[in-house]
Amino acid sequence: MYIGEIARMAGTSPKALRHYEALGLLGDVRRSGAYRVYTQQDLAQVKLIRQAQVLGFRLAELLPVLAGDNTDWAALSQHIAAKRAQVRQDIARLRQLDAQLADIGTEIGDCLARQRLQEAA
Repeated sequence: MYIGEIARMAGTSPKALRHYEALGLLGDVRRSGAYRVYTQQDLAQVKLIRQAQVLGFRLAELLPVLAGDNTDWAALSQHIAAKRAQVRQDIARLRQLDAQLADIGTEIGDCLARQRLQEAA
């Protein structure tokens, strides 16, 4: 399949595909004259890259585990575990921030109530 077809099937752009190839994330893409010819394996690799990006991975994080023709599944598993740990830390931080915002909201509500009482008096 040509670049437009694989881009459509993978939900990406031809520019992104060329970028993945330039980074080495797709291994050696076969050519037919001036045209790139992609395989089903390339499509699966692009979908994996896209899914990883949606999950918050940067391309630079993917390079060591997806570069070339062989995916390092053990390293990818370690990256996922590290990303999950980071997400848990982010959740804890955001919960703390939410609690602080709730406290501030309560204080502001109290100030507004006192202001209304003073205006009514």
